[in-house]
Amino acid sequence: MADQPWIFRTYAGYGNPRVTNERYRRNLAKGQTGLSVAFDLPTQTGYDSDHRMSRGEVGRVGVPICSLGDMRTVFDGIPVQDMNTSMTINATAVWLYALYVAVADEHGADRGALSGTTQNDVLKEFLARGTYAFPPEPSMRLTVDLIAWALRETPRWNPINVCSYHLQEAGADPVLEVADTLANAFAVLDACRSSGQVADEDIPRLVGRISFFCNAGIRFVEETCKMRAFARLWDRLTLERYGVTEPKFRRFRYGVQVNSLGLTAPQPENNVYRILLEMLAVTLSKDARARAVQLPAWNEALGLPRAWDQQWSLRAQQILAFETDLLEYGDLFEGSRVIEDRTAEIEQGAAEELGRVLERGGSVEALGYMKERLVAAHAARLRRIETGERTWVGVNAYTEAEPSPLVEGMDEGGFAFDRADPADEAEQLDHLGRWRAERDDAAVKAALDALRRAADSGENLVPASIEAAHAGVTTGEWAQALRDTFGEYRAPTGVTGRTIGGGEQDRLEDMRRRVAEAAARLGVSRIRMLVGKPGLDGHSNAAEQVAVRGRDAGMEVVYQGIRLSPEEIARAAADEDVHVIGLSLLSGAHNLLVPEILDRLREQGVGAVPVVVGGVIPDDDAEKLRSLGVARVFTPKEQNITDMIGEIADLLGNSGAMPTGRRD
Repeated sequence: MADQPWIFRTYAGYGNPRVTNERYRRNLAKGQTGLSVAFDLPTQTGYDSDHRMSRGEVGRVGVPICSLGDMRTVFDGIPVQDMNTSMTINATAVWLYALYVAVADEHGADRGALSGTTQNDVLKEFLARGTYAFPPEPSMRLTVDLIAWALRETPRWNPINVCSYHLQEAGADPVLEVADTLANAFAVLDACRSSGQVADEDIPRLVGRISFFCNAGIRFVEETCKMRAFARLWDRLTLERYGVTEPKFRRFRYGVQVNSLGLTAPQPENNVYRILLEMLAVTLSKDARARAVQLPAWNEALGLPRAWDQQWSLRAQQILAFETDLLEYGDLFEGSRVIEDRTAEIEQGAAEELGRVLERGGSVEALGYMKERLVAAHAARLRRIETGERTWVGVNAYTEAEPSPLVEGMDEGGFAFDRADPADEAEQLDHLGRWRAERDDAAVKAALDALRRAADSGENLVPASIEAAHAGVTTGEWAQALRDTFGEYRAPTGVTGRTIGGGEQDRLEDMRRRVAEAAARLGVSRIRMLVGKPGLDGHSNAAEQVAVRGRDAGMEVVYQGIRLSPEEIARAAADEDVHVIGLSLLSGAHNLLVPEILDRLREQGVGAVPVVVGGVIPDDDAEKLRSLGVARVFTPKEQNITDMIGEIADLLGNSGAMPTGRRD
């Protein structure tokens, strides 16, 4: 008898709740068997759609959820009691979970029947993704509160989905990915055990409810071995560390989103093969097979995938599961010496690295060490690509290609991807205004007062959050009430003062020569570059690598981390007397934030300093930014950071407008 297939998902959330609901219902009608909800950045970081920090970010990378009304709309016509729903939410996981439970209450659903997952892994946010809202200690408290409450009230729900996905995106090799993910899982388990909310006898059941969200890269043999090593270490260490004797509770249960880091804008049609091969890494081995799979679309390096693009990825899963004979056999790799040897190598290396993290007190105490290791590993990966040691088809090899008909001439409405519709954001802001006007203000005030008391007293925050959801509290109000108690935080960047070096020697020397010549043209000893991350986008990998490579080139680099306002970037540029400003934006907010930053720079008297911008920016948007005064726009079509730094240096002192800056 053939095995049952894994859950088929696509990761989706668009524009506003109404638009998202329409997409979900279409995807379910096409054979998708579970939902994977993407939330926009304001929702992920605890802001309402009309907050100052939300400008340009509403509905860009997911659905905005400001209230119970928004959650109702997302699941309109979708029976939540019968649906397996995965919500990729971390800092505000308690709140979105509370809204989901509140919607289930309105549907008349039995809470005990709810099935799904809240990611709820805030530690990887500090390390790799950047959508944290509170400092580490209170963030861990929220994580524990959700886990403890869900374990009792929604026993079929996975209250945490410990996430290795973004660690790989941030540069982790298999050893680092396994070690850091297990360290984060153990930090959460230890916090649950010490909180007093989970009894010792319930620890095995809790271990059995922990799931993982992993990544699968293009080296699919190595990725298969990585997943087998993950399963072995989890099985062994939960027995040794937590005394979990029942094998079913020690099973390594994971879902996967295959790698997006390796998707290319050049020759994007090749991404179809990459996605297929990466899916095989987490499905071929029966003993380490994913429980749920979601695949990116071929054109995600270009922009927001259309419904057809997601359908194409869904069909790949269905063909593998239903047309091939994969599910009719046992583990295909049993007895393979190659697989066994590589699995053992990853297992041993990960165990050793895990030991180093635990020696430093675990993930919370070792965040700085872990972040530095990730930044260095990502830098090493990029060096291998730059030198050609690692082939990347269409990027550093086989770059000559015919024009792709998928991009040119055969797309919908003139674009090979969806575009954010300003009308969707306007509709969301209108609904938010009406929600506030029509709710019971006294009930909202009472619910927020109760939430603050719970935060101050140390009691579990889930019940107060569910009451706040029913009362009409908004996402921003919930988060601000907790910020009032917990404060705010800026995570370590992992970008140290030292250079990392490495790469193709001729290119490195050329880059350093061009930087030195730029300094000479300006009459300064060193070029000072400000690297800025405006808005709520927490994907800092590119910004970190530009900062690292700039230092390799001999520049003085000012990098203050993520989530900066236009005013903060402009003040830093003036205070530091920089010679060039690099902005990194990946959320699609460039058309709003970049012009505002240019205005703030002029107000600070540094409007002549060249500004370069990098991100997922369509060609016509790039042209608009250049017309506003941006000196250079870098997109995913350009992958060599060494060459980029050289180009930035060439801009300096070669134009009629001389940037301000100290002559030292």
